[in-house]
Amino acid sequence: MKIIKDNIELERFFKILKKRATGFTKDVESSVEQIISNVRKTGDVAVKKYTRIYDRHDFPLRIEEEEIKAHSKKANSDVLKALSISATRIKEFHEKQREDSWTFTKNGETLGQIIRPLQRVGIYVPGGKASYPSTVLMNVIPAQVAGVLEIIICVPSPMGQLDPSVMAAIDLLDVKEVYRIGGAQAIGAMAYGTETIKKVDKIVGPGNIYVATAKKLVFGEVDIDMIAGPSEITIIADKSANPAILAADILSQAEHDEMASSILITNSDEIILNVASELKSQIKTLKRKNIAQKSLKRFGAFIKTNSIKESIDIANMIAPEHLEIITENPEDDAKYIKNAGAIFLGQWTPEPLGDYSAGPNHTLPTCGTARFSSPLGVYDFVKRISLLQFDKKGFLKLADTVATLADAEGLEAHANTIRIRKALIKK
Repeated sequence: MKIIKDNIELERFFKILKKRATGFTKDVESSVEQIISNVRKTGDVAVKKYTRIYDRHDFPLRIEEEEIKAHSKKANSDVLKALSISATRIKEFHEKQREDSWTFTKNGETLGQIIRPLQRVGIYVPGGKASYPSTVLMNVIPAQVAGVLEIIICVPSPMGQLDPSVMAAIDLLDVKEVYRIGGAQAIGAMAYGTETIKKVDKIVGPGNIYVATAKKLVFGEVDIDMIAGPSEITIIADKSANPAILAADILSQAEHDEMASSILITNSDEIILNVASELKSQIKTLKRKNIAQKSLKRFGAFIKTNSIKESIDIANMIAPEHLEIITENPEDDAKYIKNAGAIFLGQWTPEPLGDYSAGPNHTLPTCGTARFSSPLGVYDFVKRISLLQFDKKGFLKLADTVATLADAEGLEAHANTIRIRKALIKK
């Protein structure tokens, strides 16, 4: 990990992080465009073709309920218990996000907003390098809480193999429509529909650069949650923090993949020295040691500051996906955080709690987009419809104002809708 102690070095590191965020290339985009175009033109034929190429199997696209249940039974009993506990907590948290329709009436007019769930949502669950049952929970549960009636899942299955823990999560949440397809072809199928897969209104869920590019390209045809980049953690710590804990939390992100970013911001030179020592020790035992080492070398950094205030200012500039605050007064320091996907306070709140079981969603804005984006939530699976109703008295009160503005914009027909009604009232 780099040690950064001045603004010049900090600017240089920010440029590296920015390049990491822009992972889209012309070659990838061209390849994905071709896949999506072929899926749009030939439907199942293209989906099966790309599935044979990339996942190396020719199984039926749809995973029937009996097959889901059969694989679910193979899951470890401890995993089943953990999924159940996590699902209960995630549902409890997301039920707090429900929105209600509302209206208000005054002077002959009723105005309001109607909340309606999306009709059909597609969820992408990665399944290449690893299995992610937590992704099933974090994406399906808020959609169910929102009232989405049709939820489909696409999950890649290399060599046609299905992961028992993922199937267990799907079975637990009683999702019936599941397909063993991945990559850009899955995104294209959900966006445009095929003979087997009916098109959706929105696509959510993480994936590799091909999946992210595909989501970017189909946006507009359907809605998407976000374009997720590599995982990241920033930790604000002072001299009171435990170096072993800080090192462990840094490595929890570094092991994700080579593009993951782990940053420690502290006003203590001693903390930097001790955490560096702990990292060397702890990384030796990791199964994903090589991945973590590459991540820390490229996108890891110790940022030395003169104060906690300066540490907070830098964290707000980074706008990290995950922000841990391990200081003497984390609650007070958190009051000054403006940009973060999720904030974890104190030494007993490691980021993986949020990844799996705490309750808040783990689908978070990355690569600085926490400046303007929010975690996935129930609000992502509803739409808001404006409601207007005027009686004659209310209409007359606003009529001249509307006609004046319509005339000012040169929209005569707009103004005529007002004048004709006024004329009818005078009769």
